Amino acid sequence: MEIEGRDFMNTPPLKTVRFGGNVVATLAKFKQDAQIINWLQEFRNCVTQLSKDHEQLIYVALRLPWLGRSPAVVEEYLAFLSNLVSAQTVYLRACLKMVVSNFIPKRVKICEGGVDISDSDDDDENLPRSFDQCHQALQLIGRYVPSTSRFLVPILIENFPFVQKSSRTLECYVHNLLRVAVYIPSLRRDVLELIISRMLKLDVSAPRGEIEEVEENAVQQEMKGEQEEEGLFDMDEDVCSVKSSPAGTNVMVHPVAERLDTLMVVLLAFIKDMCHVNGCLDVERTKDLYKDLVCVFDKLILPTHASCHVQYALFYLCSFRLALAEAFLEHLWRLLQSLSHPAVLRQSAAGYMGSFLARANFLPVATVRACLDLLVPWLHLYIASQDSGSRAYCDITLHGPFYNACQAVFYTLIFRHRSILEGDMKKGLAYLQGLNLERIVMCQLNPLKVCLPAVTNMFAAITRKYQLVFCYTIIERNNRHVLPVVRSSVGGDCVSTNTNPLDSFFPFDPYMLKRSSKLIEPLYQVWEEPADTITTKRVRQCSDADEDDFLRGETPETKGVMGMTPGSYESHLHSPSSVGSPPISFLQRPF
Repeated sequence: MEIEGRDFMNTPPLKTVRFGGNVVATLAKFKQDAQIINWLQEFRNCVTQLSKDHEQLIYVALRLPWLGRSPAVVEEYLAFLSNLVSAQTVYLRACLKMVVSNFIPKRVKICEGGVDISDSDDDDENLPRSFDQCHQALQLIGRYVPSTSRFLVPILIENFPFVQKSSRTLECYVHNLLRVAVYIPSLRRDVLELIISRMLKLDVSAPRGEIEEVEENAVQQEMKGEQEEEGLFDMDEDVCSVKSSPAGTNVMVHPVAERLDTLMVVLLAFIKDMCHVNGCLDVERTKDLYKDLVCVFDKLILPTHASCHVQYALFYLCSFRLALAEAFLEHLWRLLQSLSHPAVLRQSAAGYMGSFLARANFLPVATVRACLDLLVPWLHLYIASQDSGSRAYCDITLHGPFYNACQAVFYTLIFRHRSILEGDMKKGLAYLQGLNLERIVMCQLNPLKVCLPAVTNMFAAITRKYQLVFCYTIIERNNRHVLPVVRSSVGGDCVSTNTNPLDSFFPFDPYMLKRSSKLIEPLYQVWEEPADTITTKRVRQCSDADEDDFLRGETPETKGVMGMTPGSYESHLHSPSSVGSPPISFLQRPF
């Protein structure tokens, strides 16, 4: 090929070569390392001449199979990319798209039954090395073009795999996005926002009840099949069959839950590794990550109704240091009392506050009491402001944040009253009596009428035992009144009682995902059945003795719909290789 005089550069890109054909077609056929290296060296020598007129040639060069090749090919290709983006920034987007497209396993054709099926090559042994080379390329491009981050975010969004892709494909892409967030810190918030937005789509498509039903059915089917096998063969070896089956492992049977579990493992591992250096908590790095996650929480998680698992990323981060948990509670408290925020978000903030106080076992009693000392006086002030007004009656649309704050207090006391009373019963009782819960329960706004029945009944049982307030008279009076009803969505005259008029949910209800739960369970306060002296007959009607969650059946379930919370807006980092992540490091040394 004639380089002197750059003759082929001054002609259209379909320049013919010595033995027929054209440059583009010839380049596409080259497979040997030496051939590819020679062409890349030729391109580097005349990179300033590779203008927009030669984009077809450049696009062929960008499609060369350079990943996983010999070190010489990779080194030459990276040098070519560096020279290209430095001299011809018009190709920056094309180079970035090429690199990002390799963040997932390549597609391969599998012949099944005489039919070619395209699938991802999840078993590629070169995958970790290929990912490393991709990140080397991105770091090089970022070094030569400072504006890389501005062009990279839209490409990351555009190339995010469809959420119905395989768990491995999603895992690889998310893992690589988080690696990008390490060496380009300015993109971390955008990357977290992108990942969490996709995870929320999975989360709302897999309600707790649906996951539990699918998993229980799988276990029952296994047990049934096992019993049949034992009846036929009566062999000891058959007893071990359940251990090798999906329900007997950490794999979720529910397909959406399995994808979400995989991504939660990667995200939680990233959070842990970002916040720790050599096993010790790095306070400054942790604070920076907390700020990013809280921003994503406000923008995406808080407005999403009935998400089940994604919010546990912040729950997990707050467990690293008490100051983080207190900062999160303070943030929720500011949202709740802020009149500049929509009522629906204030209500959601109250739900998060109550659920976090109840379920985070790393919170000391002093923090729980401090939050109650904020919530309860606010309730009393609200009651005082309404008592003499024209709106002093039970109405969810008028007093939604108040009712959710009441439910948060009741829910917190249900879970935490024992820890408040432990140590010094006399002082604990004096504290609870000082909250003046009777005034809240007896006020004209009547919070017991709109709170979840399970919460109301359990709160009534506990306060009765300790003679704090007697709620049953009000509960019975409320039950005699006509409660709000909802008509059947399928039409007809069938109506049912609305037992959740607040449309509330508790974001930190029991965690259902198997693998990622290993990080959550040690931090989680499970529901403990009260003693017989507390549990009255009416409370037993609202609880399942064999379950963690006494609210079972009370909280709403979404049916694959992601949306804003119902209501009106008017009023050194290592990948988690032990759980199947790509065995590579998030943090890359400068190339």
